[in-house]
Amino acid sequence: MNVGTAHSEVNPNTRVMNSRGMWLSYILGIGLLHIILLSIPFASVPVVWTLTNLIHNLCMYLLLHTVKGTPFETPDQGKARLLTHWEQMDYGVQFTASRKFLTITPIVLADFWEIHTIRFRRLSSQEGLSEQFLHCMSKAGGHYV
Repeated sequence: MNVGTAHSEVNPNTRVMNSRGMWLSYILGIGLLHIILLSIPFASVPVVWTLTNLIHNLCMYLLLHTVKGTPFETPDQGKARLLTHWEQMDYGVQFTASRKFLTITPIVLADFWEIHTIRFRRLSSQEGLSEQFLHCMSKAGGHYV
């Protein structure tokens, strides 16, 4: 029994992205990161968009796809110990609203990056496409129990 917990979930990782206001907090966090990076004196707008995109994607990759288990003790007898957060989310059900949101958000962020950097220099669209491809492959590459 977990003393002091107010939830009835065996593993709170399964529902954290469906919590009230979580999507808005996620978007506001990305915006706050972007504003903090814009305050760097010598960083140009394309560099800031690139850093925002890279920091977001790296953090999401590490948090969703590499870290296994839960950050707290769960009474599930170790079932979540070998699963990443992405595999635990929504009890492993595919194509839920939160999974679609977490898949579409980096793609939209990459589109913002491409829009804001194309003004300043000509990039081959292969850079943006390769980044989107790698992001989608990291989502599809997991095993599901």
